[in-house]
Amino acid sequence: MSRPMRSLAAAMLALAAALAVTTAATAQAPYPAQPVRFLVAFAPAGPADIIGRIVGLKLQQLWGQSVVIENRAGAGGNIAAVQVARGQPDGYTVLVTTSAFAVNPSLYKNPGYAGETDFKVVGLAATTPNLIVAAPDLGVKTLKDVIALSRTKSLTFGSAGTGTTPHLSAERVFRFLAKVDIPHAPFTGAGPALNAAMGGHVALASVAMPAATELVKAGKVVPLAVTSPKRVEALPDVPTVGEAGLDEVDDATWVALFVPAKTPPEVIAKLNADLNTVIKDPDVKEQFARIGFSAMGGSQADAERYVKAEIAKWSEVVDRIGLKID
Repeated sequence: MSRPMRSLAAAMLALAAALAVTTAATAQAPYPAQPVRFLVAFAPAGPADIIGRIVGLKLQQLWGQSVVIENRAGAGGNIAAVQVARGQPDGYTVLVTTSAFAVNPSLYKNPGYAGETDFKVVGLAATTPNLIVAAPDLGVKTLKDVIALSRTKSLTFGSAGTGTTPHLSAERVFRFLAKVDIPHAPFTGAGPALNAAMGGHVALASVAMPAATELVKAGKVVPLAVTSPKRVEALPDVPTVGEAGLDEVDDATWVALFVPAKTPPEVIAKLNADLNTVIKDPDVKEQFARIGFSAMGGSQADAERYVKAEIAKWSEVVDRIGLKID
């Protein structure tokens, strides 16, 4: 071999050795060693987006690594879920989604993923009850008034969409508990549903509470009931469904973080621990409370059990209603 060729070969060997050392060092670096992407399953300004941004900013400060928020809305959260399920199981792409994750396996004939086998729940971030409100010109003040009125007048309720937990909560309250027929009108989000109620185009709306909190305070919609066992601090004057004379319900819109099922256990444990750290921060709790959310938290095993129970609960409601989306 000529001297130039020997020099080139030596240079290539040195480069290969340097790359091997760099790769090994990166692989052994503590998580996270690079920016983390939060893939939010819904549009900006919704519960998943708001909570994802609050949590993401605090994690970014904790880690010293960027947390990049990307919204991938569509198909009730399924588009983002499919993308994460098929992605690299390394902890650098995290699904941020809502309780729709627990509804979709029974609502969609083929959501594109298997919720309990394709994902691991990192942890539960925040929860809020759903809220049923009335149009200001309907002339009602309570849920009892609505139930009585529905027996003599045709009413309709709007929601952020078919299969959302606010939709299913209202179906449970009206159809199963009160045993009255109030048809559902799906909208493309909580905002449009509330606008329709304020404009008198629908009599009622059922939404995740934060979407309506400021409208309630401004007197633009009439609050009827929250779907939680206890009244909520953000709207302390609004009664629960149980206080309205029906069976108590405990239906919530929650936000949680998920990763692909094959993500290393130590990465999931790190994510869970750090999520719990940030949602215990007084500033985060205050931000949650201001918009009507409560911090959740708990171990990864607790989160797994909770989501599994939610999947079973909403499957029963979907089956009773007879809902199915192709």
